[in-house]
Amino acid sequence: MSSLSRRRLMTAAAGIVAVAATPRIVFAQAAPSPAAAPAAPAPDGPFKLPPLNYAFNVLEPHIDAKTMEIHHDRHHMAFITNLNNLAKTNPQLGSNSVQNVLGNLNALDDSIKFAVRNNLGGHANHSMFWEIMGPGGGKPEGELAAQIEKDLGGMEKFQTDFNAAGLRQFGSGWVFVTVAKDGKLAIETRPNQDNPMMDGKRALLGNDVWEHAYYLNYQNRRADYLKAWWNTVNWKKVSERFAAAKAGTLGA
Repeated sequence: MSSLSRRRLMTAAAGIVAVAATPRIVFAQAAPSPAAAPAAPAPDGPFKLPPLNYAFNVLEPHIDAKTMEIHHDRHHMAFITNLNNLAKTNPQLGSNSVQNVLGNLNALDDSIKFAVRNNLGGHANHSMFWEIMGPGGGKPEGELAAQIEKDLGGMEKFQTDFNAAGLRQFGSGWVFVTVAKDGKLAIETRPNQDNPMMDGKRALLGNDVWEHAYYLNYQNRRADYLKAWWNTVNWKKVSERFAAAKAGTLGA
């Protein structure tokens, strides 16, 4: 081996030793913090997510802001997304009224009936839910108060019976007060996202007893949620729905 080659070999070996001897500095990377994914925009179509007419936090401490945000922007948006996707190949869904579609589910093709029942029912239920809640709800007055007294035994009994019905609802579902055109009121429960319109009835008000409606604050304490929820009811809006029902103009 030539002297030039030996010198190159020795230089390279020295470099390897130097690199191996140099301590490595490793910078630990913090794990990314979990963040809620932004609500996905709904595909274009006839169905729209109704905006809240109040801020997410105005129902606190009874319903927390994060629950309201997730419930409205994610859960309800999912129904809108699914409905607009269904409407791409079933345009009659968007050109007909919600009450007509839900009141005639058996007229739908079997391939879409189940999806429409769940998603359009969920859309109707939640649209009503956001409307009949709000800050400073007051109390029922006038004709509505008299009808509650007549049909439901007064406010105290009404709330007790309504809460008990909501507590008995097995699994996910809703507890409603239905209203007939003559103003008669009744308490009913429905599983999943079923709506009274499926039986030709109308909901005056209703409470969502799916766990996503209360789990962040109340965990499995549905009874506590049902009791606290009354502090969020906007009785002015409920009275408006009552008047519309008697006039035959109450939609979803």
